[in-house]
Parts: sequence; structure tokens; C-alpha cells
Amino acid sequence: MVAHVQVTTARESWLAPMDREAFRDGVRAMLPMAVAISVWGVVTGVAMVNSGMTVPVALLMTFTVFAGSAQLAVLPLLAVGAPLPVVWLTALVVNLRFVIFAASSRRSFVGLPLRQRVLAGYVNGDLGFALFSRRFADDPDRGSPVQWGYFYGGALVNWVTWQAASVVGIVLGGFAPESWGLELAAYLALTAVVVPMMARFPAVAGVATAVVLSVVTVRLPLRLGLIASVIGGVVVALAVETAGSAGERWNPIRRRSQRRSACSDDVRSTGGGHGETA
Repeated sequence: MVAHVQVTTARESWLAPMDREAFRDGVRAMLPMAVAISVWGVVTGVAMVNSGMTVPVALLMTFTVFAGSAQLAVLPLLAVGAPLPVVWLTALVVNLRFVIFAASSRRSFVGLPLRQRVLAGYVNGDLGFALFSRRFADDPDRGSPVQWGYFYGGALVNWVTWQAASVVGIVLGGFAPESWGLELAAYLALTAVVVPMMARFPAVAGVATAVVLSVVTVRLPLRLGLIASVIGGVVVALAVETAGSAGERWNPIRRRSQRRSACSDDVRSTGGGHGETA
């Protein structure tokens, strides 16, 4: 009984209060993406071992870093013995998008204690953020058990799937021949997941910019092209998002249309205008 109470207290101190049904919804929303996550995790695990990492170091990296893009970006740097500050800077630049993720979802987590926000930041990922943002884009709540439950449901599936697949890849290591085409399979799997999510123009603009830059800078050493692509895509997406928000805010035609629509709704709700009766 005492042990159960201690476990419950520890869990509640690290996890935000969650709605169980919302948690299950998050799990169900993330499950269709498990195949893509698994393939990408296996590829990353294989790449870590093939770059010269020992199995213990690769396992330590996958459980502590939990960021496939950053892991793949720093592998060639580690292989050539690049200075650690260069490795850290590369990982930081590649993961800059998480700053945007955190800023975008800040209102849903800002009221939580620091330790709960730290854990949420650790388990947050690209796909989980996309699902969370799409589900609660118009939700006025500034953090609720429903939001937290949905977030952690998806995050659990993402984390468990990624780590299990990464461990498999690390164990496979050099036993996976290039003829398997794992890297191509990973890109195809991720493309199948990401493309349906590109419903908003800023996302499309950012991805298009990153693709163009990746082609133009493909011959840069030490995967610097990847860094340039990430930075370019993030900057363009933010610029388009900001310009779009400013345009909507200062568009007089749109504002007049919204006011007329609001007035029409008020008239209909009071039963006036067309001889309506309560």
C-alpha cells in the first residue's frame, strides 16, 4: 500500500492531470503513424552503430537525445572527431523547430510546474505536435486535463515506438545490408505521414523551401546542407505565418465581413428580421 501511494505521488508530481478518454484518443490518433516511426527508428539505430558507436553509447544517445534528425545530423561529425561545441551547435540548429513547437503550444502548458513542463518538452515530437495543434487549434482553454491527456496519449505511443525501433536498429547494427533499402523506406514512410498534415500554407512554404535548399546544398561537407535546409524552412514558415496573421488583422474587407456576419447571427438569434417568433 505504501509503495503504491509513493508511485502514485511520484507519477502525479511529474505528469499533468489527464482525462482518460482524451488519453485514449491521443493513443488512437498516433497509432496509424507507428509504422513510419518504427522504420525511421530502425534506420537511426543502424546508422548510429555503423558510424562507429558502441552499443552502450548508442543506447544512451537514443534514450537521452530522443531526436532522430539531430542524431543523424551529428553522426558524421562524431565520426570525424569534430569538436564537441560543433556537435552541440549542429544538434541545436537542427532542433530549432522545437522552440517553435514550444512557443505555439505554450498556453496549454504554461500553468504547469517546471518538472511537468520539462517532461512534456522531452516527450514532445514532430508528429505529436502536429496532431495536438490540429486537435486544439481553436480550443480557448489555456491548458486542461483533456489537452494534457491527448498530448500524453500520443507522446506515449511515439516514445515507446521510437525507442523500441531504435533498440532493434542498434542490435541489428552492421547486420543490415544496404540492399534492404532501409533509408529509402524510412523517407517514404515519413512522407506518407507528413504530406496529409500539410494543410496550411505556412507548412507547405516551409517544406518547399527546405526541399529546395537541401537539393542546392547537397554537396556541402558535414551535412551542413541539412542545417541550412532546416533554418531556411523554419524562417520561411514563420515569415509566412506572421504575414498571414498580420494580413488578417489589418484586412478591412475581411473585418467588415466578419462584423456583418456577427450582426446577422445576432438578428437571427433574437428572432428578428424575417418575422421569426421565439
